[in-house]
Amino acid sequence: MRPVALSPDNRQAALDAMASTPLDILVIGGGVVGGGAALDAATRGLTVGLVEARDFASGTSSRSSKLMHGGLRYLEMLDFRLVAEALKERGLSLQKLAPHLVREVGFIYPLTHRVWERFYAGSGVALYDAMSKASGYGQDVPLHRHLTRRGARKIMPALKKDALIGALHYYDGQVDDARHTMFLSRTAAAYGAHVASRTRVVDLLRDGDRVVGARVKDLESGVEFDIRAKQVVNASGVWTDETQSFAGERGQFHVRASKGVHLVVPRDRIRGTSGLILRTEKSVLFVIPWGRHWIIGTTDTDWSLSKDHPAASRSDIDYLLDHVNAVLVEPLTHADVEGVYAGLRPLLAGEDEATSKLSREHAVGTSVKGLVVIAGGKYTTYRIMAKDAVDAAVHGMSAVSDRVVPPSVTENVPLLGADGYDALWNQRHLIARTSGLGVGRVEHLLHRYGSLISEVLDLVEERPDLAAPLTGADDYLRAEIVYAASHEGARHLDDAIARRTRISIETFDRGVDVAAEVADLMGGVLGWTSEQRDNEVDHYLKRVEAELESQTMPDDETADAARMGAEDVVPVSTRTEGGLA
Repeated sequence: MRPVALSPDNRQAALDAMASTPLDILVIGGGVVGGGAALDAATRGLTVGLVEARDFASGTSSRSSKLMHGGLRYLEMLDFRLVAEALKERGLSLQKLAPHLVREVGFIYPLTHRVWERFYAGSGVALYDAMSKASGYGQDVPLHRHLTRRGARKIMPALKKDALIGALHYYDGQVDDARHTMFLSRTAAAYGAHVASRTRVVDLLRDGDRVVGARVKDLESGVEFDIRAKQVVNASGVWTDETQSFAGERGQFHVRASKGVHLVVPRDRIRGTSGLILRTEKSVLFVIPWGRHWIIGTTDTDWSLSKDHPAASRSDIDYLLDHVNAVLVEPLTHADVEGVYAGLRPLLAGEDEATSKLSREHAVGTSVKGLVVIAGGKYTTYRIMAKDAVDAAVHGMSAVSDRVVPPSVTENVPLLGADGYDALWNQRHLIARTSGLGVGRVEHLLHRYGSLISEVLDLVEERPDLAAPLTGADDYLRAEIVYAASHEGARHLDDAIARRTRISIETFDRGVDVAAEVADLMGGVLGWTSEQRDNEVDHYLKRVEAELESQTMPDDETADAARMGAEDVVPVSTRTEGGLA
């Protein structure tokens, strides 16, 4: 398999192909499930199209807690099947599918009650480890261990002495969700899927009682056209109900959005080397190591306002700070917060009013012929969700064709960048010497690109100026921005600053100071006019201003109103790239 660049030319070729030739399966939604479904279908030998209204992972799939985990709290709810399934998928990603993007992360679980809690919680974590080993993919994940209070505070000196009497230390997995999701779509493209972002479904095509495709709008050119397919898979997450309504049907189930807010603070604000998991009155709170930062989250509240840009309010931020400060020697303040992001979990609606108790199971619906709807679930089990959706689509195809379609093979299909990653990691000192970069920089690149690091280093060799770090965001090289636009489908400033990199949440200025430099680098690849370049920067600055204002608002309604003050889509460039435009 040869890597395929999600370049401007390849995007246009994908649009042209989808417009001209009927597909076996059209997938709506470029989140983790949509990308996974496109990959699953393509590796079964089907002709596949994937359309995404905004950017890959621009919704829920870039705004998670960034964990690949079984979910200890679901074990407490006695949902053994979900936990076992998730632990297997965690191990698969760690060991085989995406070792360059997923890695182990340790967590301290403070104990506050003597004897019974150590036995109760210890038994649960022991079962968690046992289920991981039984999955066949947990051999390399360290087992948990019991700690005294002194032992726990040696690992996490930031913990108050009276915040615990002892602790458990266990391991889970961590993932850069936005990059992982993009890699799914890019890997699908490498196996022949036609992939296009900024392509919005505006209607579903009907032939009698059957859905036979979708009418889409290329948001970059304004052109609308039809894509015909034997089956359409709706993997639009929290937008499931809206997309489903195009079929003129109520649907078998409904998705309810639950807002989860996370804070990002510098690593030096919390002294320690492990993550934390804390109980709250509603759910659990994570403090997660993230490079030179910590991620603190999450909230779990019902959300019925704008799904495009869920807003974090002052009360959300206060809630997280209050709960984490309850256990920290040196409390955090609003001034310590360098980044905030809010995402929406797509939960299957039920009768329970508490969103934390709604199902994290997924469901597949086929109430309309030709249309498969996949909803619910959790990030870690995306591959199973994708498999189930494609299975349903294949079953639907069998009603009109006698073609035999092979079963899913994605359990054995590594993502781009995975093959050869371990060998390159062992060679990182040699790569540093030959490239002229520091070892730490090479490790950073390997964690982001895996074996595709060679493509980034080729850019640096061609243009030595790209070896310099971005001014004001020196964790990232200039080459990474050029590569994001030329190979990773980044079309606008938001795509590069918020998702291909995480500058928008890892700098106190939220990426404002680096916006002009990033625009210059992207514009050279995408052929922006000076007007488009200025529009991109202006749009990004207004987005940051609106988000910062929303985070001072007291509640969801006022925060949402403030966030909606910035435009959603950058004005279209006057330049066209050919094809349908």
